[in-house]
Amino acid sequence: MTLFSDLGLSEKVLKAVEAAGYTEPTPIQEQAIPHALAGKDVLGIAQTGTGKTAGFVLPMITRLERGRARARMPRTLILEPTRELAAQVEENFNKYGVNHKLTVALLIGGVSFEEQDRKLQRGVDVLIATPGRLLDHSERGKLLLTGVEVLVIDEADRMLDMGFIPDIERIVKLIPFTRQTLFFSATMPPEITRLADQFLHSPVRVEVSRAASTATTVTQRLVGVSKKDFEKRAALRDLIRSQENLKNGIIFCNRKRDVAELFRSLDRHGFSVGALHGDMDQRSRTNMLAGFKDNQIQLLVASDVAARGLDIPDVSHVFNFDVPIHAEDYVHRIGRTGRAGREGAAFTLVSKPEMKHLEAIEKLITNEIEWLSPIPENGAADEDDSDTRRRRRDKGEKRPRRGRDRDEKREAKADTPAAPEAEAEEAPIETAPQERKRREKPEQKNEAKPEPRRERKDNKDRKRRGEDGPVPVGFGEDIPAFMQNGQ
Repeated sequence: MTLFSDLGLSEKVLKAVEAAGYTEPTPIQEQAIPHALAGKDVLGIAQTGTGKTAGFVLPMITRLERGRARARMPRTLILEPTRELAAQVEENFNKYGVNHKLTVALLIGGVSFEEQDRKLQRGVDVLIATPGRLLDHSERGKLLLTGVEVLVIDEADRMLDMGFIPDIERIVKLIPFTRQTLFFSATMPPEITRLADQFLHSPVRVEVSRAASTATTVTQRLVGVSKKDFEKRAALRDLIRSQENLKNGIIFCNRKRDVAELFRSLDRHGFSVGALHGDMDQRSRTNMLAGFKDNQIQLLVASDVAARGLDIPDVSHVFNFDVPIHAEDYVHRIGRTGRAGREGAAFTLVSKPEMKHLEAIEKLITNEIEWLSPIPENGAADEDDSDTRRRRRDKGEKRPRRGRDRDEKREAKADTPAAPEAEAEEAPIETAPQERKRREKPEQKNEAKPEPRRERKDNKDRKRRGEDGPVPVGFGEDIPAFMQNGQ
């Protein structure tokens, strides 16, 4: 049995680890820490929840005991794809660096530049940043990366999905070539393999589990549902109520719009629920996460921004309201439960159109997931869109509008007895406003226009004098007297 004391960590770090309640390292920590302490480049492949964050935090703290930081020149740099992951790494440094006087700065969006500039001006030992905000500070001339000794690229496959790879390539060019690079990823698609070859120099490959595998402590089940949103939400509510050992759970949706809609639906039905997605400001996201960690909220409806950004060891359930479009996201979603050897459960709601995504997931994890209930074969659940549109056209129905109360309206309609048919009254055919106006107003093309007031007076005077015809236009024969006198 290997202990942390066998890995070569400093005494101060070992005391902090012991105070945190840990004695035995996880497999990724056991293999990665000795190589990181030796200054070698490390390529770490491990599924989420295996403790790889501490696998690079602990050796970095040990190496940072020697030396000091200079203004605007951080000694180490850690790149994270999301704000939540960056905040999680900062918590690890605060926990394991309690016996050190290390300065840690967090460069993420949603926080004022001035506060971050003040920290950089004082000098930081550890800089944790998202790529976009880091480049903003660098382009403003507020940050120099020429003093970086250790570079950590965490969740590289997530960086690829979020489009951060060009930014990372720009950042790496600003860092000295002699740096040490620690590269961690849960999956290794071809693009990530190419980046690893580009950034790492003779790396030590550490792989504690097969790439894109799921934890064996997580019980996975599939639930067949209708593709209609209101029926799918009803199936989710029934599934949540049926879980006797539900302590807390995360519900994942593919779209931010669905996160807000599902949150409102669960809240109306009396569930203790919160929401988390990328459009929320940083303070709201932080408060929501704090409420979920403190068990003030039982259920958290979230987009994939929370698939890798939550470090909550004791999440009992994960519910996939939508089958993830990218198969790798399934691995990270269900990795939120069953962490640190605990038991967990993951349920995925599957409709007929989502079967292609499910097949990609089972191919990735090389395992068939057991069905708890099949997809409904008859009724509204398996109607094809074209058949539905054809039936509505034949009946003269209009497509129903999307609304957040649609499920309650339909349920109420189903419970209300139908009213007796009344004799149809003939109603006038409704016409367009312009056509109706044209019919109501008679044509006036051939009608004489009313004469102006002055012309009417002149005509009366001419008739009184015995002259016929309207007032001539222009002078004609009626030349003014003042002009005749001048002749």
